[in-house]
Amino acid sequence: MPNPTLNPRSVAVGEPSARASLRVNQSDRTHRLAIVILTAAAAALRFRCLACKPFWFDECFSAELARISRANFLYLLWWREANMSLYYLLLRLWMHFGQSEFFIRSLSVVIGAATVPAVYWLAAMLYDRRVAWISSALLAFNAFSVRYSQEARSYALFTLLAALSSGYMIAFLREPSRGRRSGYLIASILAVYAHFYALLLVGAQWIALRLLKRRDAGDESGKAANELSSAWKVIGLGVLPLLVFVAKTGAGPIRWIHRPGLRDLIQFCEHMAGSTTVLLPLVYIVVCLAAIVPFGKRLLTGGPDWQTWRVQFLLIWLIGPPVLTVLLSFARPVFLARYMIFCAPALVILAAAGLARLPRSGMQITATAAVLTVSCQAVSFVYAHDFDDERDASGAVTQFILDHAQPGDAIVFHIAETRVAYEFFRSLRAGENTAGADFSRQLGPEIIFPDSGSGLGYRDFTGKPTPDLLRSAALLHQRLWVMLMYNETASRPDPTTEMMDNVLPESFPKMQRWEFYKAEVRLYNRE
Repeated sequence: MPNPTLNPRSVAVGEPSARASLRVNQSDRTHRLAIVILTAAAAALRFRCLACKPFWFDECFSAELARISRANFLYLLWWREANMSLYYLLLRLWMHFGQSEFFIRSLSVVIGAATVPAVYWLAAMLYDRRVAWISSALLAFNAFSVRYSQEARSYALFTLLAALSSGYMIAFLREPSRGRRSGYLIASILAVYAHFYALLLVGAQWIALRLLKRRDAGDESGKAANELSSAWKVIGLGVLPLLVFVAKTGAGPIRWIHRPGLRDLIQFCEHMAGSTTVLLPLVYIVVCLAAIVPFGKRLLTGGPDWQTWRVQFLLIWLIGPPVLTVLLSFARPVFLARYMIFCAPALVILAAAGLARLPRSGMQITATAAVLTVSCQAVSFVYAHDFDDERDASGAVTQFILDHAQPGDAIVFHIAETRVAYEFFRSLRAGENTAGADFSRQLGPEIIFPDSGSGLGYRDFTGKPTPDLLRSAALLHQRLWVMLMYNETASRPDPTTEMMDNVLPESFPKMQRWEFYKAEVRLYNRE
C-alpha cells in the first residue's frame, strides 16, 4: 500500500546503523514522553472545575440506573435503556469505589483523556507523527470534548471507541492480522453499545472501504478491504440485541428531539470546533480545505493513491452522519449536536493535515498555537456554561422541597422519571451511598407516585399519576407536593399537567407555586 508513514524509521543512506538506531530510540522515547505529557494535560483540563456545574437530570439518571439492584438494572436495559448500556455497566462498576458527583463524572474524564493517544495513533497511521501531534493537541484542547468529558453520560466513551474502531480498521489495512481484525470488530461492536449512533460510523467505514476495494481491488489494500467485508456480518450479529431493542421501542426514546433549523446547524459547527463563536469554525474550514483542495476531482472520481483515499475516509466520517441525520429529520427529527461528537476525531485529524501543509515549521507551530489559544478561551467558558443550555435545576428543586417539607407531607412526581433526579440529590443530602436504600420515611415527604416499594425499581422509571391516585392521596394528607419537569409543550402544558390542574383543586383549595429552570414545584394545601 503506498503510504509514506508505513516506515517512519527510515535511515539516511550511508549513516552508520548503530548511530541511526540510537537516534530512532531517542526519537521514540521523546515521542512517548510527549504523548504522555499531552494526555496528562488533557486530563488536567477535564478534571479542572469538574464539580463546578450541578448535576442535571440525565446525569442523575445515569447514576441511579447504575446503582439499582442487578435484576432491576438488567430489566431496564432491555426494556428501556439499551442505548448507552455499555456506559451504564462501566459506571456501575466505577461507583463501587465512590459515589460523589466528582467521582461519578471522573469516569468520563479518564475516558476523554484516553481518547487523545487513540487519536494520535489513528492520525499517525493515516499521515505521520507531525499530523498526529497536531490532531491530538487539537482534541485535548477542544472545548466540545472537554464539555462532554465532564458529564456522567456516554459521549466520551462513544468518541474513544469511534477512534479505536477506525484505528484498528486502518491498522488492518496497513498490515492485516487476526488481532487487528478482532480489535476492529470488538471496538465497533462496543461503540454501538456505547451509543446506537455508532452504526453511522460503521456505515461511513463501509462506504470508505467500498471506495478502496473498487479502486485497488488487486493490490494489498484492496485485498485487506475485501477481507473486512465479512466483518459486517459479525458486527451485525454482535449488535443484534440492540437492533431488536430499537425495533421494539421505535423512536420513542428520542421523540423529544426537535427538527433542526439553520441556527442549529451553525451552532453545531461552532460546537464541533470547540467554540461559542463563528471564528474558530471558520479557521477549521480554512485549514480543512488546505488538506482537501490539493486532491481536487480525485476525491469524487476515486484517486489512484492512498493519500486521496484517507481524505475521502475522513470526509465521509466527518460529513456523512450529520448530513444523513439532518435529512432524516425532515421525516422524523433525529439530529442532535452531541450525538455527532464521534465525528470529532475526523475533524481534528483533517484540520491537522491542513495545518501540516503550511510551508514552514515555524508557520505550522504559530498557526497551531493560535488555534489552541482560542480553544482555551472556549474551555474556560464550558467550566461555567453549557453549549446546549440544557442543564435543569432538579438539584435546587430537591433541596427546596426537603428544606420546606413538614411531617405528614406527601409528594407526587409529574412523570415517574422525575423521581430519579429527586432520589439522587436526596441520597447526597442523607449521606446515603448504597443502592436501593429506603429514605422515604427518614427524609422528605412520603412518596405517593411512583412508589413500587423499598428504593428505586424498574417500575419507578416509567408511568404517570392517575386521577384516582391523586384523589386517594388527597384523603390521607393535609399537604401534597408536586414536582414537575419538562412539562411544557409548544403552546400549552402537557396532558398530565392539565389533569393535575383539574383534579387536585377538588381537594386542595390552596396552591403555591415556585418556578425553577425547566422545573416547577407546587404545594397543595387544604388550609
